[in-house]
Amino acid sequence: MALKPMKELLENAQQNSSAVAMFNVLSLEMLKGILSAAEAEKTPVILAMAEVHLPYGGLDLWAPILIREAERASIPVAVHLDHGLNINVIEQALKLGFTSIMYDGSTLSYEENVANTKLVVELAKPYGATIEAELGHVGGGEGGTEDDHEEMYTSPEQAVEFIKATGIDALAVAIGTVHGVYKKKPQLDLERLDEINKSVAHIPLVLHGGSGLSDADFLNCIDRGIAKINICTDLFHASIEGLNNGLQQGLSYPELCKQAEQYVYEAALRKIRLFQNNTIHQS
Repeated sequence: MALKPMKELLENAQQNSSAVAMFNVLSLEMLKGILSAAEAEKTPVILAMAEVHLPYGGLDLWAPILIREAERASIPVAVHLDHGLNINVIEQALKLGFTSIMYDGSTLSYEENVANTKLVVELAKPYGATIEAELGHVGGGEGGTEDDHEEMYTSPEQAVEFIKATGIDALAVAIGTVHGVYKKKPQLDLERLDEINKSVAHIPLVLHGGSGLSDADFLNCIDRGIAKINICTDLFHASIEGLNNGLQQGLSYPELCKQAEQYVYEAALRKIRLFQNNTIHQS
């Protein structure tokens, strides 16, 4: 199966009325837990590095590891740059073999977002890489404000214009989610999502800020065209829980690493099952 363009994974998800899970990776324990979960379910997965996390491990370190493990996997895997902000970082990711890029111009003016996104689309063409961009703005921890106000939500009409003007392969939408930990119960604008999906039915839609949503939230979004769901904070919390419990149990360092991997595996497995089968499972 091995390394694949993200576009291929998302198009298959659209056809199956499901969503592909994208997980941010910050450690070998996370990487191993995620891939083990995806292989257990025999389902595609997206491994991601966010630009904001590069100070904790650069692309030169992680690209060879992610790409090698993707090529060795028994299921289709895309390797993705999440929330790419700087062109030099995006170019580096493309040269290193990432199969998809999310350019985040959501804090810029509409005109600047369009212009920069078009540039990234052109840069990616020689590499055959998938390009995702964000219209509207998902607030929270990655590359933006703490706001989730309605005026920052994606406009269905503008989404049509944006896709036509930029030539992107996937659109990240703002409908009430936030990155990181929710400070209040999320209220998703599902009617808006439905309108966006009907307006741009040929383009896969992406949900950022997935950690903290309910199973019903996820299923409602998949029903309305979401084909990719980003998960980061939930796996961070799972890894921390595994480490904390291991410390209380007096585990050795190698045992702590293995326990963190197992907790990540269980958290990823539950999300993958939910997104692929549109039903609620127990891991």
